[in-house]
Amino acid sequence: MILTAGQIEALPYRPCVGILLMNADGMLFAGARKHGAVGAWQAPQGGIDDGEDAQTAALRELEEEIGVGADHVEVVAQSVDWHRYDLPADIVPTRWGGRFRGQAQRWFLFRLISTDDVINIATDDPEFIEWEWLNPAEMLERIVPFKRDVYQDVFAEFAPNFGASG
Repeated sequence: MILTAGQIEALPYRPCVGILLMNADGMLFAGARKHGAVGAWQAPQGGIDDGEDAQTAALRELEEEIGVGADHVEVVAQSVDWHRYDLPADIVPTRWGGRFRGQAQRWFLFRLISTDDVINIATDDPEFIEWEWLNPAEMLERIVPFKRDVYQDVFAEFAPNFGASG
Protein backbone atom coordinates (compact mmCIF):
# COMPACT_ATOMS: atom_id res chain seq x y z
CA MET A 1 0.00 0.00 0.00
CA ILE A 2 1.32 3.43 -0.93
CA LEU A 3 -0.13 6.50 0.78
CA THR A 4 0.28 10.07 -0.37
CA ALA A 5 1.32 12.81 2.05
CA GLY A 6 -2.27 14.09 2.01
CA GLN A 7 -3.67 10.66 2.82
CA ILE A 8 -1.24 10.26 5.71
CA GLU A 9 -2.07 13.71 7.07
CA ALA A 10 -5.78 12.81 7.08
CA LEU A 11 -5.20 9.73 9.24
CA PRO A 12 -5.91 9.88 12.99
CA TYR A 13 -3.43 9.26 15.79
CA ARG A 14 -3.58 5.95 17.65
CA PRO A 15 -4.51 6.47 21.34
CA CYS A 16 -1.68 5.07 23.41
CA VAL A 17 0.10 5.23 26.75
CA GLY A 18 3.79 5.57 27.49
CA ILE A 19 5.34 4.47 30.76
CA LEU A 20 8.51 5.73 32.40
CA LEU A 21 9.47 3.26 35.11
CA MET A 22 11.89 4.78 37.62
CA ASN A 23 13.92 2.82 40.15
CA ALA A 24 14.92 3.92 43.67
CA ASP A 25 18.08 5.52 42.25
CA GLY A 26 16.07 7.72 39.88
CA MET A 27 17.11 5.79 36.77
CA LEU A 28 14.62 4.95 34.00
CA PHE A 29 13.86 1.59 32.39
CA ALA A 30 14.78 1.48 28.69
CA GLY A 31 14.38 -1.53 26.45
CA ALA A 32 15.90 -2.40 23.08
CA ARG A 33 13.00 -3.25 20.79
CA LYS A 34 12.78 -6.77 19.41
CA HIS A 35 11.20 -5.53 16.17
CA GLY A 36 12.19 -2.49 14.16
CA ALA A 37 15.47 -0.70 13.69
CA VAL A 38 18.57 -2.20 15.27
CA GLY A 39 19.43 -0.25 18.40
CA ALA A 40 15.94 1.25 18.74
CA TRP A 41 15.33 1.77 22.46
CA GLN A 42 12.19 2.99 24.16
CA ALA A 43 10.08 2.93 27.29
CA PRO A 44 7.15 0.51 27.56
CA GLN A 45 4.14 1.76 25.62
CA GLY A 46 1.00 0.46 24.00
CA GLY A 47 -2.50 1.09 22.79
CA ILE A 48 -5.52 1.91 24.90
CA ASP A 49 -8.25 -0.69 24.46
CA ASP A 50 -11.88 0.32 23.88
CA GLY A 51 -13.50 1.26 27.19
CA GLU A 52 -10.16 1.34 29.02
CA ASP A 53 -8.87 4.41 30.86
CA ALA A 54 -5.28 5.52 30.31
CA GLN A 55 -3.93 4.50 33.73
CA THR A 56 -5.44 1.02 33.47
CA ALA A 57 -3.89 0.69 30.00
CA ALA A 58 -0.50 1.81 31.36
CA LEU A 59 -0.57 -0.76 34.15
CA ARG A 60 -1.68 -3.48 31.71
CA GLU A 61 1.08 -2.61 29.22
CA LEU A 62 3.70 -2.56 31.97
CA GLU A 63 2.76 -6.10 32.96
CA GLU A 64 2.44 -7.35 29.37
CA GLU A 65 5.76 -5.89 28.20
CA ILE A 66 8.06 -6.27 31.20
CA GLY A 67 6.17 -8.46 33.66
CA VAL A 68 5.80 -5.79 36.34
CA GLY A 69 2.38 -5.88 38.01
CA ALA A 70 0.52 -2.97 39.59
CA ASP A 71 1.50 -4.18 43.07
CA HIS A 72 5.17 -3.45 42.28
CA VAL A 73 4.77 0.22 41.31
CA GLU A 74 3.41 3.47 42.59
CA VAL A 75 2.00 6.18 40.34
CA VAL A 76 4.17 9.29 40.60
CA ALA A 77 2.79 11.46 37.78
CA GLN A 78 0.62 11.54 34.69
CA SER A 79 1.20 13.89 31.76
CA VAL A 80 -1.15 16.85 31.62
CA ASP A 81 -1.52 16.66 27.85
CA TRP A 82 -1.42 14.07 25.12
CA HIS A 83 1.95 13.93 23.35
CA ARG A 84 1.89 13.15 19.63
CA TYR A 85 4.42 11.91 17.14
CA ASP A 86 4.17 11.11 13.45
CA LEU A 87 5.65 7.95 12.01
CA PRO A 88 8.03 8.32 9.08
CA ALA A 89 5.97 8.19 5.86
CA ASP A 90 7.53 4.90 4.73
CA ILE A 91 6.43 3.17 7.95
CA VAL A 92 2.79 4.38 8.02
CA PRO A 93 1.43 1.83 5.49
CA THR A 94 2.91 -1.14 7.37
CA ARG A 95 2.23 -0.20 11.00
CA TRP A 96 -1.26 -0.84 12.39
CA GLY A 97 -2.57 -1.65 8.92
CA GLY A 98 -1.97 1.88 7.67
CA ARG A 99 -4.84 3.22 9.81
CA PHE A 100 -2.84 5.75 11.88
CA ARG A 101 -0.32 8.49 11.13
CA GLY A 102 1.34 8.10 14.51
CA GLN A 103 0.45 7.96 18.18
CA ALA A 104 -1.14 10.28 20.71
CA GLN A 105 0.28 9.23 24.06
CA ARG A 106 -0.71 9.87 27.65
CA TRP A 107 2.45 9.35 29.70
CA PHE A 108 2.85 7.98 33.22
CA LEU A 109 5.78 8.01 35.61
CA PHE A 110 5.77 4.96 37.89
CA ARG A 111 8.26 4.24 40.64
CA LEU A 112 9.33 0.62 41.06
CA ILE A 113 8.78 -0.28 44.71
CA SER A 114 10.19 -3.79 44.37
CA THR A 115 13.59 -5.12 43.35
CA ASP A 116 14.76 -5.42 39.75
CA ASP A 117 14.09 -9.15 39.75
CA VAL A 118 10.36 -8.50 39.12
CA ILE A 119 11.30 -7.23 35.64
CA ASN A 120 10.90 -9.98 33.06
CA ILE A 121 11.22 -9.10 29.38
CA ALA A 122 10.90 -12.79 28.39
CA THR A 123 7.11 -12.49 28.16
CA ASP A 124 4.71 -14.51 25.99
CA ASP A 125 5.09 -11.93 23.19
CA PRO A 126 8.39 -10.14 23.90
CA GLU A 127 8.75 -6.46 23.02
CA PHE A 128 12.35 -6.11 24.15
CA ILE A 129 15.55 -8.11 23.67
CA GLU A 130 17.50 -6.36 26.44
CA TRP A 131 17.04 -3.60 28.96
CA GLU A 132 18.99 -1.17 31.14
CA TRP A 133 18.47 1.53 33.73
CA LEU A 134 19.41 4.86 32.12
CA ASN A 135 19.30 8.50 33.10
CA PRO A 136 17.12 10.74 30.88
CA ALA A 137 20.07 12.08 28.85
CA GLU A 138 21.32 8.56 28.10
CA MET A 139 17.83 7.45 27.17
CA LEU A 140 17.36 10.36 24.74
CA GLU A 141 20.51 9.32 22.90
CA ARG A 142 19.02 5.88 22.22
CA ILE A 143 15.47 6.85 21.26
CA VAL A 144 14.65 6.69 17.54
CA PRO A 145 14.73 10.22 16.10
CA PHE A 146 11.02 10.44 15.23
CA LYS A 147 10.07 9.88 18.91
CA ARG A 148 12.81 12.01 20.47
CA ASP A 149 10.80 15.26 20.72
CA VAL A 150 8.04 13.48 22.65
CA TYR A 151 10.58 12.05 25.09
CA GLN A 152 12.19 15.48 25.57
CA ASP A 153 8.78 17.02 26.33
CA VAL A 154 7.80 14.22 28.72
CA PHE A 155 11.17 14.38 30.51
CA ALA A 156 10.75 18.15 30.93
CA GLU A 157 7.24 17.69 32.33
CA PHE A 158 8.28 14.95 34.75
CA ALA A 159 11.69 16.44 35.71
CA PRO A 160 10.50 17.69 39.13
CA ASN A 161 9.65 14.06 39.98
CA PHE A 162 12.92 12.51 38.82
CA GLY A 163 15.56 11.48 41.31
CA ALA A 164 16.30 8.92 43.96
CA SER A 165 13.67 8.04 46.52
CA GLY A 166 13.97 7.90 50.15
